[in-house]
Amino acid sequence: MRLLRLPALSPKFRPGLRQCGWVGLTLLSAALLVKLLPWQDASVAKRQAAIGEVCIVAPATPYDPAWGIGLHAPRTVPLDARCPVCGMYPARTREWAAQVIFSNGDTQFFDSPLTLYIYLQDVGRYSVGRRASEISASYVSDAVSGNWIKATDAIYVNGSTAMGPMRAPAIYRHFRAIARRVNLPPNAAVN
Repeated sequence: MRLLRLPALSPKFRPGLRQCGWVGLTLLSAALLVKLLPWQDASVAKRQAAIGEVCIVAPATPYDPAWGIGLHAPRTVPLDARCPVCGMYPARTREWAAQVIFSNGDTQFFDSPLTLYIYLQDVGRYSVGRRASEISASYVSDAVSGNWIKATDAIYVNGSTAMGPMRAPAIYRHFRAIARRVNLPPNAAVN
């Protein structure tokens, strides 16, 4: 194997290389200064940092006596209500909607029973300042009639091929009487 020898640079090229080095060093220093110095006020920087940490704030819908329904009765899903777990609009997929009602009448709406049960596992995470012990009622939408039924009275089928609001197989729910007529896959478990 033969090594190639590069010829030494002639003295007339050395000043040019030296100048290029200084220019490069100057540009690098300027880039570091721009990056490291706080050119924005602190509030803007904090707001930008929080963007990656907080997705959505979905406040509870307060109770209004003018609705003419009981304090703990199921409500119609408002068009602007958002699911506190995933941020979807439950009114867009009303056939899958669920809701919890707090003791003061405030309501949280969910796009599916699945997100309702995720919410119930850690209420304080999704509704700051709230506790599961404050929930007085929870409802899910019946898959056949579309009426609200108590979440505790619904039958949830594990292994169903019904497509949920996120277009993936999800928990399918039925009245107990209708559950006998459902075609369950052999590996499905009724909870």
